[in-house]
Amino acid sequence: MVSLGGLKDSVTDVIGLVRVLRDHGLVELSKPHHAALSAKRGERLGPVAALAVNGGEKFAGDPCITDEHGTITYGDFDRQSNALANALLAKGIARGSVIAVIARDHRGLLIALAAAGKAGLRLVMMNTGFGATQFVEVAQRENVSAILYDQEFTALADALPADMPRIITWLEGQAPQGITTLDEIAAGGDTSAPPEPDAAAGMVILTSGTTGLPKGATRGAMSPFASVLLLDRIPFPRKGTSMIVSPLFHATGFATAGVNLALGNRLVLRRRFDAEHTVATMAAEKVEMLVAVPTMLHRMVALGPDVLGKYDLSALKVIVIAGSALSPALSEAIQDAFGDVLYNLYGSTEVAIASIAQPQELRKAPGTVGRPPISSRLRLYDADNKQITAANVRGRLFVKNGVPFEGYTDGRNKDIIDGYMSTGDMARFDDDGLMFIEGRDDDMIVSGGENVYPLEVENLLAEHDAVDDVAVIGVPDDEFGTRLRAFIVRAEDTDPTPDEIKAHVKTHLARYKVPRDVVFVDELPRNPTGKLVRRQLPTGPL
Repeated sequence: MVSLGGLKDSVTDVIGLVRVLRDHGLVELSKPHHAALSAKRGERLGPVAALAVNGGEKFAGDPCITDEHGTITYGDFDRQSNALANALLAKGIARGSVIAVIARDHRGLLIALAAAGKAGLRLVMMNTGFGATQFVEVAQRENVSAILYDQEFTALADALPADMPRIITWLEGQAPQGITTLDEIAAGGDTSAPPEPDAAAGMVILTSGTTGLPKGATRGAMSPFASVLLLDRIPFPRKGTSMIVSPLFHATGFATAGVNLALGNRLVLRRRFDAEHTVATMAAEKVEMLVAVPTMLHRMVALGPDVLGKYDLSALKVIVIAGSALSPALSEAIQDAFGDVLYNLYGSTEVAIASIAQPQELRKAPGTVGRPPISSRLRLYDADNKQITAANVRGRLFVKNGVPFEGYTDGRNKDIIDGYMSTGDMARFDDDGLMFIEGRDDDMIVSGGENVYPLEVENLLAEHDAVDDVAVIGVPDDEFGTRLRAFIVRAEDTDPTPDEIKAHVKTHLARYKVPRDVVFVDELPRNPTGKLVRRQLPTGPL
């Protein structure tokens, strides 16, 4: 039974959803049959395939994707994904089967996503940072029966059974004998639309895997709330130009790409990230929106005003940042360098978009993740599962929104309280209702009887002029049970000492939050989305 409060929330959400979609030109109230047709396509094809078909009808001659091979139109995108879908079915891959793709950001990845939906195949997006063992384990767990891959990942593809069908999505050299390439299929394949499946086969987006083997999160039919969660607080361009350097296989890159395609924008993609090359491309392509992860923006800001000043970035109106924690110091540095255009997105593969901070909120409270968009609701719970309502009290963060999580592919699920799903993070709300992430709930350590969250120490050290990157973890200690160890990447032309680092923390935080160990390293282990892989940091004796 639905409670009166829940019914009121649902009605409010639907009204808000229609308003946001109407304001962005995605729904015409005078043509309800168009909206019904799009919804039906989404249910049968899944999000990317439905966007390819819709784009081929609405924006056929408009530029769709620009990568190192040039630009294809929305019509090209629709036809080439038809050709790939027909080629996959012609290889004898039955509808409902699972295929995988491991590719960098380029047209081929999006064409593969659309083709899988049109062919009625479930697609697993593999992480480009996988080693052979992880790659094979995930492929086996997800029952993958065909592989699409960039040529650079041939060694990974070769670790799968030799008789598994395979297609190369990006060719860098000579095509291997006997293996079909996407370029060949796009040039000479059957571009007619294959028969629509009865229902979307779905897709699997992998979690970050910072604590072990990445879990598979299933996504099925397209929910209109998925777009609204982004559009409600972020001013996407319409029929403009957006550049995504965040990996498309990750939830943020995937979600923002989908919204951009729905709005008829041109997507600028590059297979590898380089800070100055990205800035130069933004200027040359007159990019209005940039989607990136914090480590990428850190490197762009580090170019300095002399380098940044060489490029005309006057078209830039929005920077969306997500994927890992945004420190207050980096938040300020980005807006000082690029203007007040920063939007800090917080969410996860499981809960979708939980909250978004807008530029004025980040100026007021650097590092905040802002407020929830329409249909997203946030709650904090204490260790006894009692709701926390007071300001500035840390608790476990739970989220409920209009994009339901369908569970992991191994059958597990997240903790749920009162219909709200755990994010695994600790958070607090300030007096103005702005939310701050305080770290993972399993990152908390107890040192000498005191609770310590490493993220607080990391954010403080990130402000130090001699610190380029930092990670803080707990390690075993005979006296205190656990002690803090800080790993520091020195800023260029600096040579801080461990005592200077400790003194900086002692000046601003309680004594028990001062790292006992300070280790200087050349770089920190981060995955392709910029998240710190703490389990790869040494915890043994130094």
